[in-house]
Amino acid sequence: MAISVFLNFAGFTLIIPVLPFSVARYVTPTDVAWWVSLILALYSLCAFLAAPVLGAMSDRFGRRPVILLSLGGAALGFGLFGVGGSIAVLVVGRVIEGLTAGSISALYAYVADTHAPTERGRVFGTLGAAGGLGFMAGPVVGGALGQVSLSAPLFGAAGLALANCGLVWFLLPESRPRSKGAPWRLHHFNAIAQLLHVLRERRIRPLFAAVFCFAFAGAAMQANLTVILRDLFAFGPAGIGFILACVGVMDVVSQGIAAPRLQRRFGEQPVATAGLVINGLGLALIALLPLHAAVPVLVAGIAIVTFGDGLFQPSVSALIANAAPVERQGEVQGANQAQQAIARTTGPLLAAWLYGLSASAPYAVGAGVVVLAATWRVRKLR
Repeated sequence: MAISVFLNFAGFTLIIPVLPFSVARYVTPTDVAWWVSLILALYSLCAFLAAPVLGAMSDRFGRRPVILLSLGGAALGFGLFGVGGSIAVLVVGRVIEGLTAGSISALYAYVADTHAPTERGRVFGTLGAAGGLGFMAGPVVGGALGQVSLSAPLFGAAGLALANCGLVWFLLPESRPRSKGAPWRLHHFNAIAQLLHVLRERRIRPLFAAVFCFAFAGAAMQANLTVILRDLFAFGPAGIGFILACVGVMDVVSQGIAAPRLQRRFGEQPVATAGLVINGLGLALIALLPLHAAVPVLVAGIAIVTFGDGLFQPSVSALIANAAPVERQGEVQGANQAQQAIARTTGPLLAAWLYGLSASAPYAVGAGVVVLAATWRVRKLR
């Protein structure tokens, strides 16, 4: 599973350093930030429609078929993006990726199938560290490939997705037998109904609310980060790749080393809340960059954001998995990915508008949202 997550994140992040430059080939310079945000938002909107359905399908038909379908869709989407030719082709490629974005929720459900509740936080941390390694390697390789051709990272990402398919096909046994429940009907493909059904669980709702705030702020930052690196620091694909590699390094440290140790000592709930606070402080620091565009401030802000991310993500994933009924792990994990997709749809669009007002605004607003969620979580702990 760890290798699969590594390849998943490496493939996804291969394209990040070249994304604004790929878009810039087909639109005017003043529209680049908007189109980058729109493409990210479209992906998230499609993921919202697909993730809860794919999660429920993994409960019914097994985890492996959903993972393979998702990785195949990613390979096709990356390939189309690499071929390019027009902004419309880029949009279609991302739509295909979004509609098949179910591999992470199925893998998380796989963890819940195969590990006891007390072990899930540690395993999610390990998977997060593997994702961090992928996040570290992907931008560096993508930036280097981007110096050769803007399409090379996209084709590389498609190749990694296909390699991941082969890995899952040959090495990952099914963890959940095919269900013999009632046959599937059209209402099973209603993403909103699936999400609302999960939100009936009282223990799930507050966890989902915290995740939504976190994902919203993170999406606002991610949508504009490559743009602000280009605009404030004049970074090319290689420079952007190096900065994003720093994110991967901190992900490995926070999720693979710090989070499991802190969880054992304090429990998942306090660690998740601390992660939100730290994440908000990092976003506030990044918001200062337009006032003082210094690389050390940039690196420190990104490191703090990522460290908070690394504490929050595995902790809240364990809390959600432990709160979900055994027979509905896939549905709950899919709904979690879906509500994050809503945040990642609205976050980039708001960030694009805020960036037009002030380069600091997306990060300042994101910091406020995260700190608000953290304050609420602290009150719940009392």
